Amino acid sequence: MDLEIIYEDRDIAAVNKPPGVLFDWAIRSRPDFIIVHRLDKNTSGIILFAKNEKAADTLKGMFKKHEIKKTYRALVIGDIKKDRGVVDLPIGRSAKTPLRRVAVGKQRGALRDAVTEYKALKRFGEYTYIEAYPKTGRTHQIRSHFAAINHPLVCDALYAGKRFVCPGGLTRHFLHASAIEFTAPLDGSSGGRIRLEADMPEDLVNVFEGLQKVKT
Repeated sequence: MDLEIIYEDRDIAAVNKPPGVLFDWAIRSRPDFIIVHRLDKNTSGIILFAKNEKAADTLKGMFKKHEIKKTYRALVIGDIKKDRGVVDLPIGRSAKTPLRRVAVGKQRGALRDAVTEYKALKRFGEYTYIEAYPKTGRTHQIRSHFAAINHPLVCDALYAGKRFVCPGGLTRHFLHASAIEFTAPLDGSSGGRIRLEADMPEDLVNVFEGLQKVKT
């Protein structure tokens, strides 16, 4: 599979990850890439890789300190009433289904603080197209948080429960890491603030355009 490289210098690279592959798929083509963060298998979008150990340590530290701003696009079930909002709910493993990370219901193990800001971009009656800004980096954070406020992502088999629905023939949850922004402190970059964006893949574009046609 060809890599869609969005940005590259001697220290870091950013790639637009397709859905259906694990976060480490790029290493098969580029063994010089070092993993510094992850996306779920069925989440598409921008992912950063380091190209040397110094850069890896720097990026991991920036992620840990929440110095890297991440932006996601998602389609959730239902009409979110607020134009903007914040979900501030700690997340832990589900006591019933360990693969799930839940903010409500019975949990087991340690709970970890989790905060997600969001903005409603477009409403389709049954669905809301949103932009989400996770302020922490918990596993399944966006999926768990929107399920907790009764607006799970469409076609999310793990979190939607009885509200599971897949508009437009979608076969995976509608979540795309659309942008990432950070100050580049690394030697190989030009310095200053860097914002990188990744185009949405065809399956999500088709769903969005289909809803647009229905609405009009």
